[in-house]
Amino acid sequence: MSEYLAALDQGTTSTRCIVFDLDGNLAASAQREHRQIYPQPGWVEHDPGEIWQRTQEVIAEAVERLGPASRRIAALGIANQRETTVVWRRSTGEPLAPAIVWQDTRVAGDVSDFSGRHGQDLFRNKTGLPLSTYFSALKLRWLLNHVPGARDLARRGDLLFGTIDTFLLWNLTGGPSGGVHATDVTNASRTQLMNIDSLSWDPDLLDLFEVPPSVLPQIRSSSEIYEAARRTALAGVPVAALLGDQQAALVGQCCFVPGQAKNTYGTGCFLLMNAGARPVGSRHGLLTTVAYRFGNAPACYALEGSIAVTGALVQWLRDNLGLITSSAEIETLARTVEDNGGVYFVPAFCGLFAPYWRQDARGLIAGLTRYANRGHLARAVLEATAYQTRDVLDAMEQDSGVRLDLLRADGGMVANGLLMQFQADILGRPVVCPAVHETTALGAAFAAGLAVGLYRDPAELQAHWRAGRRWTPEMPDSRRESLYAGWRKAVQHSFGWADGRQPLC
Repeated sequence: MSEYLAALDQGTTSTRCIVFDLDGNLAASAQREHRQIYPQPGWVEHDPGEIWQRTQEVIAEAVERLGPASRRIAALGIANQRETTVVWRRSTGEPLAPAIVWQDTRVAGDVSDFSGRHGQDLFRNKTGLPLSTYFSALKLRWLLNHVPGARDLARRGDLLFGTIDTFLLWNLTGGPSGGVHATDVTNASRTQLMNIDSLSWDPDLLDLFEVPPSVLPQIRSSSEIYEAARRTALAGVPVAALLGDQQAALVGQCCFVPGQAKNTYGTGCFLLMNAGARPVGSRHGLLTTVAYRFGNAPACYALEGSIAVTGALVQWLRDNLGLITSSAEIETLARTVEDNGGVYFVPAFCGLFAPYWRQDARGLIAGLTRYANRGHLARAVLEATAYQTRDVLDAMEQDSGVRLDLLRADGGMVANGLLMQFQADILGRPVVCPAVHETTALGAAFAAGLAVGLYRDPAELQAHWRAGRRWTPEMPDSRRESLYAGWRKAVQHSFGWADGRQPLC
């Protein structure tokens, strides 16, 4: 009788539990959203207790839908939104404050102060990351300095820090009654506290960011048996994988060969290229990060381009302007026109991430004339995602010296055929979507399956990746470069709107 693998995909807007068979086919799933909390401009928060509650609910629902076969779930893997920062009490499990989400920009002033004193790229050699509001270290420092009693609890050994993977693992494996306090190398690499060469917490960085070592989780492999779950409907099932969601998608897309790359189109966009067994430093605005580490094997590294606003821009068009009533309507509206009518939308709501890293950038719409209409604006919104992806891919090819033959795409926006065709056109190379769209959850399941011996090695997983829809370039080179030049001009005009200290988002 076939066994199954479960995956928790804890994302920015929702939590899902998906159960796969060993061929990677979806057997059961459940999903619940959680609140997005905006207490003031620039602040983005989640309720950790609500996320834990949703986790329990989706596990119970997926297990119920699978029925008696749920007894054959062999392991559970966790993929999670990265950088989102949680602190809670070891003795009770009570969060001390709302989680600070990766999009939150409240530490923009700290970024400016640290950059002024140390330079934005001071930490790149150790962490692969520039100073930014994006990563966890400054978020944790803010919580320690602003939450009453936090540093005192840390001194007493009663304060724990973690990204969402750590918080869920600790609760799943017992919580206050002996829960495992650990993270994996991929999530640790996003804190700006881990040395990317030694794969351990860096004492100098801890001192600089004023982080007491007692609050930190143990850093472990992405694929190993952490401990059996003791809570939820999966009690007794080993938790056997932790991966940041974008690294999980890289695994789910089976990008195990250096030079292979995937782009996940979600709230933001995240393009990762397998860089092999050694970290590759970036000279063009990308991040050097850990791709995965399976068991005791050496870690594999990646180059990453992180784009803050892509799918979120479609939501903005729906919720803030009311031009559409559902996100799916944007393709229909965009198809009412043949091109963008000269309109460009730069979605620098919280500054720009890769490859620019400009905290002072703000969103703008450029190229408006009396000719422009709702359709042109909708098209500009979709094209912004494709242009930003080209920005990152061009930088990635310059850093790696490798030209991508094709781009593997996943995430919710791949359902938009207009966007995917324009993406292929503006890149000048094919874009391929896998047959199984849930690549983030699938990557966590694959890693868990490796840990419990259901797969021999990553090479065996390659056989389970199947191509789905494919888009090939149709645009003339001259048109491609003309459109892209207009985008670059619009981006330049977005710079300098904020002083880097304003947490406007």
